[in-house]
Amino acid sequence: MKVLILAGGTGTRLTPHTATMPKPLVPVGDLPILEIIIRQLKHFGFETITLAVGHLASQLEAYFGRGEKWGVEISYSYEATPLGTAGPLALVDDLSDPFLVMNGDILTALDYRHLVEWHRQADSVATIACCRKEVRINLGVLETNKEDRLLDYLEKPVFTYSVSMGAYVFSRRVLGYLQKGEHVDLPDLMKSLVRNEQAVALYKFDGYWRDIGTMEDYEQANRELASVRDSLHLGTEVENYP
Repeated sequence: MKVLILAGGTGTRLTPHTATMPKPLVPVGDLPILEIIIRQLKHFGFETITLAVGHLASQLEAYFGRGEKWGVEISYSYEATPLGTAGPLALVDDLSDPFLVMNGDILTALDYRHLVEWHRQADSVATIACCRKEVRINLGVLETNKEDRLLDYLEKPVFTYSVSMGAYVFSRRVLGYLQKGEHVDLPDLMKSLVRNEQAVALYKFDGYWRDIGTMEDYEQANRELASVRDSLHLGTEVENYP
């Protein structure tokens, strides 16, 4: 099965780490976050990987090469201009059916093989891996009616949402909703599928997940790594290749 990893973002929220290197090369512990992902994919049997690259693409290609170091086959899809998080899908001609898409900056113990198996059984055009996320509001929240009369007063409430983990499985049919070279983000693609009455399933995961999107999350991931490392299936040290 083909895996497409979105690795073309500029990572401005992780400045200064991303001032001179692409975000997927920023290390968590002793490994770049994208190397962690590639090691995990290899563990779960995914060996054909395309990196969708743009910003500082040459550094990613220099580091990962063709994937021999990890026992996988890596190819590259280049964006001349930023195409969002869904636009790059339309540039890859040899995607399998289905195919796995994921962000190149997530740290998780998700079993990607089980995600794909679940997608096949769900009979959906797309599956979104999701988990529960608590959001605390450190203020008093007022609930009112249309006349601005108080109905309830919630002191520092906690809300729980299902959030996307940045990992998806797609049928090739989704490519019919994309135009090559068009800037499209994944939320827009998902909403387009729903508007057209295409089944989009949710794969609920309750294990470890952290999006490396902000400095706060990045620092937290580094603090947590030692305690979750065994669940990440990183394998042993790989040989150095010339």
